[in-house]
Amino acid sequence: MPALSLVTLVSLVSTVFTKQLDAHPPQQQHQHWAQICSGNPTNQIRGCDRYGCGNFGADRHGGKEKHAGVDVICSDGATVYAPFSGQLSGPIRFFHNGNAIDDGVQIRGSGFCVKLVCIHPFRYHGQIRRGQQLGKMLPMQKVYPGIISHIHVENCDHSDPTHLLTPAVPPSPQQDGRWAAVCSGNPTNEIRGCDKYGCGYYGAPRRNGKGKHRAVDVICADGATVYAPFSGQLSGPIKFFHNGNAIDDGVEIRGSGFCVKLLCIHPIRYNGAISKGQILGRMLPMQRVFPGITSHIHIENCDHSDPTSNLERGKGQ
Repeated sequence: MPALSLVTLVSLVSTVFTKQLDAHPPQQQHQHWAQICSGNPTNQIRGCDRYGCGNFGADRHGGKEKHAGVDVICSDGATVYAPFSGQLSGPIRFFHNGNAIDDGVQIRGSGFCVKLVCIHPFRYHGQIRRGQQLGKMLPMQKVYPGIISHIHVENCDHSDPTHLLTPAVPPSPQQDGRWAAVCSGNPTNEIRGCDKYGCGYYGAPRRNGKGKHRAVDVICADGATVYAPFSGQLSGPIKFFHNGNAIDDGVEIRGSGFCVKLLCIHPIRYNGAISKGQILGRMLPMQRVFPGITSHIHIENCDHSDPTSNLERGKGQ
């Protein structure tokens, strides 16, 4: 082939490849986004409160619409960081009413395009690097008192960003003997605080103070994947409410020196062996039974002792 023709061919192939790359940028399938909010190193997603749930696809407007984004927990006034490097554009007005949280910005680059809403960026234009300070969380409590304050994170194409925010696989087993993460979206086994139905910590009052909570409530969004906290043998079903409601299901795991009941979940199976970190089942729709509660898995040691120390995996682990 003549030298000139070869140069022309190489130039043509290079041009076509560049155009294809611009049209279909690399998606960095093996990378996860950086921490978005200070105080939330794992990009933990908002569970459920009286205003709704923060997971992708959650019901909106009485079930007539679906949540097209993910709500990443962020305290009012907290520092917000860029999840990836790219070009800023904005402002983004989500509510179109000028309320205290009607601000945001878009970032496009690194194979991604996302809108971060309910934040005030330091600037609306120019380049930004992954992990660089982007702005501040706005005062969500002024608009929605009692909500779990959060950043609304929405992909420009309305696809689900969850896998980019959290590990795609359950965390590896701990070497120190502590239990694995029980619920996807809650890598530190964060325990439910207090809501209008009560509190989730071990020993919390029950039945107007006549009883005590002999378990721990680990936060888990309705429909989330549930993992085995340790290796053992399954048995069940476990019926806690004995009334056949939408969350009256669960399973027991016995092994590795532990015995525990996980309730308000639907296990994939009730019998057989399971390994630590293996998918156990799905969180049941707790909001149907207790609207506005912080959705959670009820975790109860078989001997009614306190499981808290086994669940504490350390912040950011």
